[in-house]
Amino acid sequence: MSLKIRALKNVASSWGNLAVNIAVGFFLSPFILHHLGDDAFGLWVLIFSLTGYYGIFDFGIRSSLVRYVSKFKATGEKEELSRLINTSLFSYTCLCCALLVPTIVGSLYVDRMFHVPLGFLHDARILFLMVGGSLSLGFPLGISGGILEGLQRFYLLNWTNIVQTLMRAVLILYVLRHGFGLLMVALITVSLPLVASAVRGVFAHYLLTVPYGWKYVSRDSLSQVASYGSVTFMIIVAGRLRFKTDAIVIGTFLSAGAITFFSIGGRLVDYAVEVVSSLAQIFTPMSSHFHATGNRDQLRKIFIAGNRACAFVMFPMTVALVVMGKSVIEAWVGPRYVSSYLVLLVLLIPSALYNAQATSNRILFGMSLHKALAYIVLIEGISNLILSIVLVQRWGILGDAIGTAIPLLCTSLFFLPRHLCRQLEIPVRKFIVEAYTYPLLLCIPMSIVLVIMQRSFYAHRYPQLIMNLAAGLAAYGVGVLWYILMREPSGIQLRVRLSRYFGESGASESQ
Repeated sequence: MSLKIRALKNVASSWGNLAVNIAVGFFLSPFILHHLGDDAFGLWVLIFSLTGYYGIFDFGIRSSLVRYVSKFKATGEKEELSRLINTSLFSYTCLCCALLVPTIVGSLYVDRMFHVPLGFLHDARILFLMVGGSLSLGFPLGISGGILEGLQRFYLLNWTNIVQTLMRAVLILYVLRHGFGLLMVALITVSLPLVASAVRGVFAHYLLTVPYGWKYVSRDSLSQVASYGSVTFMIIVAGRLRFKTDAIVIGTFLSAGAITFFSIGGRLVDYAVEVVSSLAQIFTPMSSHFHATGNRDQLRKIFIAGNRACAFVMFPMTVALVVMGKSVIEAWVGPRYVSSYLVLLVLLIPSALYNAQATSNRILFGMSLHKALAYIVLIEGISNLILSIVLVQRWGILGDAIGTAIPLLCTSLFFLPRHLCRQLEIPVRKFIVEAYTYPLLLCIPMSIVLVIMQRSFYAHRYPQLIMNLAAGLAAYGVGVLWYILMREPSGIQLRVRLSRYFGESGASESQ
């Protein structure tokens, strides 16, 4: 399978997986919210946000797996592959055992850390135990996911995720309709990923058969993983501080119910970010492969073309949410939550600028040049936490959103474009012009159409919302089609072939 075909296959399956996730989340979230209520839903978000910090203890092992599986596969180093996988599995098993301790302790003292309503105290303790335990087990079981990413078999990851997501939706609908509550929903949510990881383990073993055993656990391999992973660990910590502290800050200084209003606006931004991330993830093993073989020209092409592709996806979603954000929230969860639009707006703009450069981050990981990024995002994360704590007490959930937005905006504008352009020896001006000119220009007619549609037929429900969005996306789609046929090499070739075909057909008919 050629690299281009595999990339298209991976991206298509990633977007299929994401489409299912967004569709399920979009329709399931309000169903869960209205069945559980604001307090229970806020508690749900709070516990998952808190236990989400377990991801810090990955220590960068998964990213090391992706990096070195790709590298060793490209260079044919089978012995190193075996040592890498066995050492990573051993490390993950130790982490699993260690994390069960704070899970048990945290479940006993969760009421002392946060404002948990008395009626939900018992559920909060069991929920903490369930979620923390499943995340701990997810470390050793999740090694297969890193292997499949390193082999650039994202489509296997995506298909197992699609099946898991659909099963979760069906089961949650069933249990809520039959009177079950928060704990049963949580049990379904945390158990299915473990089953999916086991299935992926079978795929990974079939595609990359390596011997397993204690003798393959290597200090040298551990040192290699630790060297790469230590930098990734800083980025993981920073990522938690940047994007996963909001619920904890709000739960500490405000209430569990306030988390619900914040999470609605934040979740819409997350959906847009996930669309871009599912596209950008293919560039880590790809850039690792080209870096290992010394092909810097391909790295430069990936840098510009990859970020252009991310912008083509991120910018229209940003325009749609800016113009129609209130309608989206009203149709999604009801008019009561329209005030979340301000949170959405504050978080959306810096997120759009950052994720339009999502390929840059992936290339830095693939080239093992992500140390400077780690320091910057760690500073950003600490600044985020401090600003959020200060501003949430003054302006509530909007203050927390502003505390998140300001540091992210600085990273997006002043660090990321300059850093990678310097690494790949590309002028910043050239990068910005080639990557972002057309994505920005093609959003102009879309924004005009959406504004006109909203003023003429303001969307309150899904049918109106779909009609307005379809009109805007049609305008954008025409522009993208023009760009592909007129500017992209493959599109130009297709246009030439079509012209020849219709020209020959016309000539034969005239004869």
